[in-house]
Amino acid sequence: MPPPRSPLSRLFTVLLAGLLAGLALAAAALPANLLLGYAATSAVGSYAALPEALRTPTTPQRSYLYANDGKTLITTFYDVNRTDVPLADIAPVMREAIVAAEDRRFYSHGGTDLRGIARALVANVTGGGTEQGGSTLTMQYVRNVLKTDPNRTAEERAAATEQTVGRKLQEIRYATALEQRLSKDEILNRYLNIAYFGSGAYGIAAASQRYFAKSPAELTLPEAALLAGLVQSPDAYSPIDGDADAALARRAYVLDAMAATGRITAAQATAAQAEKVTLRPTQQPNGCTAVADGHDDWGFFCDYLRQWWLTQPAFGETVAEREQALRRGGYTVVTSLDPKLQQTAQEQATAVYGYDDKRALPIAAVQPGTGRVLAMAVNRHYGLDANPDGQTNHPNTVNPLISGGGGVDGYQAGSTFKLFTMLAALENGKQLATGFDAPSRLPTRYAAEGEASCGGKWCPANANPQWMDGYRTMWDGFGRSVNTYFVWLSEQVGPAKVVEMAQRLGITFRAEADAAFARDNAANWGSFTLGVAATTPLDLANAYATVAAEGTYCTPLPVVSVTAADGDKVDVGEPSCRRVLDADVARAATDAARCPVGQQTTYGQCDGGTATAVDTIVGRPVAGKTGSSEGAATETFVGFTPQVAVAGIAANPDDPGDAVGSAVQAKVITAVARTIRAAVDGQPVRDFTPPSRELAGEVHRPAPQPTPTPSPQETLPPDVLRWLNRARG
Repeated sequence: MPPPRSPLSRLFTVLLAGLLAGLALAAAALPANLLLGYAATSAVGSYAALPEALRTPTTPQRSYLYANDGKTLITTFYDVNRTDVPLADIAPVMREAIVAAEDRRFYSHGGTDLRGIARALVANVTGGGTEQGGSTLTMQYVRNVLKTDPNRTAEERAAATEQTVGRKLQEIRYATALEQRLSKDEILNRYLNIAYFGSGAYGIAAASQRYFAKSPAELTLPEAALLAGLVQSPDAYSPIDGDADAALARRAYVLDAMAATGRITAAQATAAQAEKVTLRPTQQPNGCTAVADGHDDWGFFCDYLRQWWLTQPAFGETVAEREQALRRGGYTVVTSLDPKLQQTAQEQATAVYGYDDKRALPIAAVQPGTGRVLAMAVNRHYGLDANPDGQTNHPNTVNPLISGGGGVDGYQAGSTFKLFTMLAALENGKQLATGFDAPSRLPTRYAAEGEASCGGKWCPANANPQWMDGYRTMWDGFGRSVNTYFVWLSEQVGPAKVVEMAQRLGITFRAEADAAFARDNAANWGSFTLGVAATTPLDLANAYATVAAEGTYCTPLPVVSVTAADGDKVDVGEPSCRRVLDADVARAATDAARCPVGQQTTYGQCDGGTATAVDTIVGRPVAGKTGSSEGAATETFVGFTPQVAVAGIAANPDDPGDAVGSAVQAKVITAVARTIRAAVDGQPVRDFTPPSRELAGEVHRPAPQPTPTPSPQETLPPDVLRWLNRARG
């Protein structure tokens, strides 16, 4: 950088410009130019006094969300569409074009080009042609930073563009101070990363993508000249939203300027001017409703991630600060979404119910040992498009049907909750071999009236007495889903411990009635073991994933890594896990959970199951449980291997009273099983660790009786189930 010119030399330049304009113009322009000269000289050595945004840029940048491969773009979030790139990643012709277009003397002045200012003053006072500003690239950079700095007030940002002498003086002081510390290339890089190029594109990276669908390193001479010409009047010149002819005229000006400065030859300029503009406009997605074309099902996962983000203190002290960080912080987020598994889950969900069906099959897949959410599918389009009259939630919705929250309490998952009873019993000294002669109906200690009452006490019943009644252990009681066995087992350990176990494994009571019962009356919630509380596929899958991970609970996690704009990793991508069960207890429950899916336990105690097709579909060690709610209002299946847990619940999200019917249970089982198979495809076959003999216990089983054909229907008799539903309220 050449040494700064003396104040006398600068003043001479100003006076000369005034003389050239005539005596009257000199008289009008002299005071302002004297002030400008003073401002430039007074700026020297004041770098430390610059606003923080100029010393350490905090310009807003777009955040990117990728699938777990780190390459598949899900969507982006931004208030301002921009991404910083280093100067080395910007084509040399682009750098040369912007200098020729906006500041030909950029490499020879010290931040303030007094010749240019004088020329602009003369032009503006005489009124000849377009008004000129005389601002250098450095001065323009200062203005852009101050008007977009998120840490300044709206009034301060507005003041950065006021047409006043005071604002111009400040701009000159700041520009000169920057030139004392930063190299020309650093200033040029910062300018190219913040300049507005029209059509919503801030910075050269966004502009290259917006107009030509390419990176700034790939720009050709005609493309670079076009973009460089836009910054003078971005909205007016934009060939997408503004005047395409004006954009071409401005491109010709830039090419002529590049030739005049020797950056290109006159022949190159002529050839480039003759080249037709070939635009490839691309619109960067913004938010969860703008996910990649053909993948609007990803929106439900995206929304779950955003809700998770807003709870993370690493991104700000308040929800508003965290939202701003997502939209302005320039983060690169590698999520846990597995695109291939998501596609399979979506295909399975829509194979059971179409997009326009009022009933839904939300499916969630979770990785045991990390809690990472691998897929979230449902037969709905994630979007704000209007639905036909009378169709509240289909085919379009942004409600969290898979994860819950935002007014979605979830769905009853029936006998899948028997797992929590079994775990509580095992933890409290019971063995898998614990036997009970399960009757068709079981009088309990819980008060009841009406049809569900036996002498004033609640009497749950088995749905298929011929197949379910008789001497049962945890193994075949779980395999055949024997209601009276598990209600009895719950009484042995106390329903409060069963409720606490479910909560320990991540079951959240979003329905107010459920939360109140759990808080105030858990000791008398005998029906809890039959799955009368609402839950979601994500909560259920993660609870079963805890058992698959041998008792290690991990908070559901939608990310693999989060990297800030400066390249530093944010400490939010690592799993948050803790042991909530003794490993042997979890292994014992897993052993019993082999029975429902048609496999055999370590000790050979499985004797019938409600989802035996799963064994054939998955083709490797697997466990799981079916569940039905009152009148088959919902049908559920959750299954797991050591590598994945998947849950699906068929329900009508808008009308819990609209029963999906027991016939759909087989389809739900198949959908979940095929999703499990896809999740483990290509992974090593892993078996479950057997439980200890101590926890298994000694089996003392009466001589086996003839076994009738199992019934897939697990619901209680209608009179009992109607009472249960009323009791929940």
